[in-house]
Amino acid sequence: MLENRDYTLIIDQSASMATTDQKNGKSRWTALQESTYALAVRCEEFDLDGLTIYIFSKEFKRYDYVTAAKIKQIFTENIPGDSTNLVGVLQDAINSYFKRKADGKTKPAGEVILVVTDGTPGDRQAVYEIIINATQRLDNPQELRIAVIQVGADTKATKFLHAIDDELQSVGAKFDICDTITLDQLEEMTLTDVLKAIAG
Repeated sequence: MLENRDYTLIIDQSASMATTDQKNGKSRWTALQESTYALAVRCEEFDLDGLTIYIFSKEFKRYDYVTAAKIKQIFTENIPGDSTNLVGVLQDAINSYFKRKADGKTKPAGEVILVVTDGTPGDRQAVYEIIINATQRLDNPQELRIAVIQVGADTKATKFLHAIDDELQSVGAKFDICDTITLDQLEEMTLTDVLKAIAG
């Protein structure tokens, strides 16, 4: 299931990502750069045309056909600041998937969207609705997978991610297409294990 898929990474660039609370005195942003690079190297083995990467805070930027070699440049160009507006960027990534599906340009096994964030978005309900609406347009739950990786230990964020992972089917989602992982779990698992878990 890992091959013949597209991979999209959505990376939180909000101000709190500058917090220095990671191992060896690193900021969340620095730790995330290392994890993203490793993830990109792994994904590249399965998605030869590179990744789609979004950087988001209040606004978002999109980078297409990103190889691991470009990760450092992206993190250098963008520094943490502003708020966590997940709604706009997640909607754009999902719309992009369905547009490519309609145009016959998606991979046979679909797409994995990885969201890396350390906080709760301003409008949680809107995020739930975006995901629920996306499930209504899917033919099967493996076609589009969304994984949210939590950086840091914000308890509100953990609660929000738990709801995304376990509760959306009870409020109208057609399928359970979401998984959540903490950055600590990511370090304990191999990246292949993570991708396999997400890919369903």
